[in-house]
Amino acid sequence: MSTETPAGSSPVDPDALRKEVQDKYREVAEAPDAEHHFHTGRFLARHLGYDDAWVDPLPDHAVESFAGIANLFELRHLEAGEKVVDVGSGAGFDTFVAAGQVGPDGQVVGIDMTEEMLTKARRNADALGLDNVEFREGFAEEMPIEDGWADVVISNGVFNLCPDKQALFEEVFRVLTPGGHLQFGDIANNNPVPPEALREIDLWTG
Repeated sequence: MSTETPAGSSPVDPDALRKEVQDKYREVAEAPDAEHHFHTGRFLARHLGYDDAWVDPLPDHAVESFAGIANLFELRHLEAGEKVVDVGSGAGFDTFVAAGQVGPDGQVVGIDMTEEMLTKARRNADALGLDNVEFREGFAEEMPIEDGWADVVISNGVFNLCPDKQALFEEVFRVLTPGGHLQFGDIANNNPVPPEALREIDLWTG
């Protein structure tokens, strides 16, 4: 999203935006089959080109709240043993795909700020018996991850919901090991966004 906002500042109230995002994704966690302004679940995963071999073995409760915008794993198949951070992990769909790719010697940490998504993700991980997966509460701009821990950072449709992009990418590179990989998908706009539109929270979340 192109803006004229000075680096490090925000065109909207970050706390108000976070609350709006939490409210929306609370709905997706609790009522994934309800009518949303985006697709969810297995239909979306198929539409985005996720390999059936990754998705079909997962139970419905681990897929139904998926609300991403891209197949991150088309960019690069993760390698066995890698440490991965999933930023804005939601109910864990991409986290579980990543866990299958890195295998038992790898680790995947999902980070999310919505309590209902975290509860569902942890319940899904327990049901799947995944010992290499952990979910932590936190913000994309303040990840609860030590410096240089991650070989890979993944994120699906989350970066665009963060008003301070500079702080976000500084945090990504803080947690990445030197030579690590960033694989993310999001919606991009090649045209400048009018300042009055940037201040409309509903346009960020809608």
